[in-house]
Amino acid sequence: MRFTQEMMLHSASGYSMPFEERDKDVEMTLGYGKQKHPKSGKVFDHTGVDFNAPYYMLSAIATGKVTGIGNDATHGLYQIIRYGDYEVNYSHLSNVFVGFGREVHAGQVVSISAEMLHLEVRYKGEAINPLEFLTMVYCNLKSLEAQGKTGMPELVGLDFEIHTRYDKDHKEIEELMMKFLPNYLQDMQRGFYHVPAHTEQALRNIFTMSAIKNYFFEMLPNISNPLGIGRKSIPIAEKVQNLFIEDFLNYLALNHRIFLSSLSASEKKRHRNPHSTAVECSNHLL
Repeated sequence: MRFTQEMMLHSASGYSMPFEERDKDVEMTLGYGKQKHPKSGKVFDHTGVDFNAPYYMLSAIATGKVTGIGNDATHGLYQIIRYGDYEVNYSHLSNVFVGFGREVHAGQVVSISAEMLHLEVRYKGEAINPLEFLTMVYCNLKSLEAQGKTGMPELVGLDFEIHTRYDKDHKEIEELMMKFLPNYLQDMQRGFYHVPAHTEQALRNIFTMSAIKNYFFEMLPNISNPLGIGRKSIPIAEKVQNLFIEDFLNYLALNHRIFLSSLSASEKKRHRNPHSTAVECSNHLL
């Protein structure tokens, strides 16, 4: 398919690919058009492409609007986003972060895949090959870069590292969060999991003491650092991060019986009762 000038996608917020590749290239498991079904062996017309992208954070491709969310036997949980004359359908999702009717911008995380990702693209209602569409988006990204512009808005993050007692388990925790963080947040919202009172109190103590000691607004706040924390606040950021990870692991232990592979039997028991950790975090403010 050849994209004419009329078909070019324009976006005020720039462009983004739908997901970031991790340690290796994402494998396409089923292509577009006439395909043989991997289970039944029957030839059928596949209106999208399938990727082996388990529990990937999915991003908005450009400036757009969520025009559909649903769940059916064919696509599972799906999300449709309109970008001008294009509609992009992310299917077989584990969770959706942006609801119906909400506007999105390039690079914004909108949903997360489940075991796989099915992606469909329609132009003025007609199905087109998603790979050709993604090639156009990629070319737009490279064109902007060649002009000295970024393909999507960049956020300035913290200029210092935050360390926790779980640094050695960073990769395993990151993988668990990719898979279970949406459930963690959703279960709290629905009342299926309650943050222990002592953890909430520890967090209050941290922020109260931080305000008293003027740890906030050390520098000009921005969207990625709304409290304006600087290097003086590193111990505070580390304690908050420790509390968050502790509670997330406590949730996994209580609701899913999942533990870090490096934990001993006594540590697994502690994650079922994180009171001592929460008190420790709040009582050792610098």
